[in-house]
Order: sequence, then structure tokens, then C-alpha cells
Amino acid sequence: MTDPMLTQNDLDDLIDLRRDLHRVPELSGEEAQTAARVAARLSQDAPEQILTGLGGHGVAAIFDGRAPGPCILLRCELDALPIEELGTPPHRSTVPGKAHLCGHDGHMAILLGVARALGRQRPARGRVITLFQPAEETGAGARQVIADPRFTSLAPDYAFALHNMPGVRLGEAVLDAGVMNCASRGLKITLTGRAAHASQPDTGVSPAGALANLMQGFAALEAGATQADPAFARATVTHAQLGAPAFGVAPGQAELWVTLRTQQDAGMQALFAKAETLITREANGAGLSVDTTVHDQFRHCENDTEAVEIAKAALVAEGIAFGAQDLPMRASEDFGCFGDHAKSAMLLLGAGVDAPALHTPDYDFPDALIETGVRLFLRILHQRLS
Repeated sequence: MTDPMLTQNDLDDLIDLRRDLHRVPELSGEEAQTAARVAARLSQDAPEQILTGLGGHGVAAIFDGRAPGPCILLRCELDALPIEELGTPPHRSTVPGKAHLCGHDGHMAILLGVARALGRQRPARGRVITLFQPAEETGAGARQVIADPRFTSLAPDYAFALHNMPGVRLGEAVLDAGVMNCASRGLKITLTGRAAHASQPDTGVSPAGALANLMQGFAALEAGATQADPAFARATVTHAQLGAPAFGVAPGQAELWVTLRTQQDAGMQALFAKAETLITREANGAGLSVDTTVHDQFRHCENDTEAVEIAKAALVAEGIAFGAQDLPMRASEDFGCFGDHAKSAMLLLGAGVDAPALHTPDYDFPDALIETGVRLFLRILHQRLS
């Protein structure tokens, strides 16, 4: 399996597939058509088994080697983002307000390329699972896949994933052992008082002051200069709304959305406790009722030392330059959940120094990374399953 066994026609087909997937994005938990298309393509590679509906819309193809050996899970994501695409590629999204602006379309193409190679030649030993995971963007997908009773039978020994990364030279990699992605958690805070006529605000209970105090208070919870500091903590206000858009009404309700972020899970527990104390103090002080709900929970993602060494050896063998700059990533990633069940490693593949950032309206996955990703995954398989 040292040769990726993919021709230029194969690569051209994978590029076309990636662009087709880009045109019809589906959000977290809604990936039914994407999953069906992936399953149909996988069936052409004749795996021993295809699991569908895994943890929602997840799809897993199982390729058995010719002799017993380790089980390696390779994972990519199915979901897109609720953002309007503003770029102008010929394959731009055809779905208003939704787009593949994180590169998951490219990750799917890479893993389908690996499956195509495995369809032509099974590993000498062991087992390979190509997992197309739903709902990564909300942090729910990995947990739902693992909670699916069928996941127990997969029993991977190793799990690997990659993510494209703007700001890193095209085709180069970022990888290291230890914390790879920060933990994060979304808070939706609803403050309720009593509305009043704008001429008599004193007859109502306004949440305006508490809302302003909370926005300042969350900024004061931040710690650590960079994410490399174990004490790193950030509280980012992502949305705020006060009352209705009317001049005649003093507001009676406000809503605040905040994303908490820490380097590790232990730090998140401490930051969350501080946030709860702040919210309760401001609400009580203003005579408001308060409701706080938690969303988009991501544990920190930690790379296993042995899995990292396997991935580094593959990078060296493929002549891919790599380093450990700017780790851990501030952005969160639910792949870390697989670390409870396998020796796991996430690595980044550079999408170009000047590429638009992930989750921005003009981002588009660079097709040149498809071949790089396929070769890297196949090299990892070759090293462990030959």
C-alpha cells in the first residue's frame, strides 16, 4: 500500500465530487442527502460492511485486511455551516444561507479517495474504518456516533483525522502530541424583567443594565496571553438582543450569547462556574429572572503520543514538511471524543498562507489537498497494517 493506487482520472473525479458536494451543503443533523451520496459511492468500493444512520446521519465503511491486526479508524465530517457563501467559484453553494466554508467537502473527498484505494487493494492485516461523521460543527456528532450501540463493534485501536488550515503553507502540516484543540461551550442567557411604556421606564424592570454589565463582566473573566498557557480562558460575546425594535417600549427582555473557551476541560469547568456566578449576581441585582442553556459543547482534543509518532512517520515518508506552530488551536473539534476509545491524533494540512480563514463567506477548500490527504492516510495504513 505504499502506492496510493489512484490515477489522475481518479483525482479528477474526486475533485468533481468535492465540488458537487460543495454545491449542496447540509447543516449539522440534516446531512441525509450527503450521507446517502457518500454511502452510494462507498458501495462501489465493495467494503465488507457499510453502516448508515450511525449516530444520526453517520456512515462507516469497513474494510477487512487479509489477516488479523490492528483496527484503524479514519474520520471526516459531513456537515456545512449556516453562512451565506460570498465567494464566486463556479461550484458555489446553491442553497441560500448554507455553505461548505470549513472544508468538510474536501475532507469527504479525501476519505472517499482512501476508500477507493482500499477497494482495489485491502491491507495485509487488520481492519480500516472510514467514518463520515455528522454534526461536527455543533459538537454533538462524535458523541452521538460513539453512543450508537453499533460503534462498540467497530472497536478501533487507532483513530486519525485531518483538517485543512488556512494560514499554513499549502500542503504542509501542523502536528504535535498533547492538546490539539481547545475546549469550548456556548451559553444562551435570557434575562426577563417587565416591559413598560418608554415614557415611564421606572414602572418596568429593564434588563439593559444587567446586559451591559454582563458583557463587561465576561471580558473580565479572560486569562492567559495565548492558548499555549494552560490557564487560557476566553469569553466571546457572539450575539446580543435587547427588547423589540420600537421607540415606544422600554425593554423587558434581553438575550446574550457567549462562547466560553479554555485550553483544557478542567479549565472549562472553572470558567463555567465563574460565568454562572456572574450571571446570577447581575440578574438578582437587577430583579430579573434568568434562564441559561448550554449549546455546542466541545471537549478539548488531545493527541496521543504513539498516534502522533505514526502520523509523523507518514509525513516524513511522504515528504510533507510539518511543525507544531500555534498549537493548540483555539478552534474546537469534537474528534477528541474518539480519544476515549482509541489512540488518536488530529493533524492540520495547510490550505495556503493567504487563504481566507475558515468559517468566512469566501472560503473554498483547495483541491490540491485531496491527493495530499489521500496519500497521507494511505501511508499511515501501510505503516501499521502491512
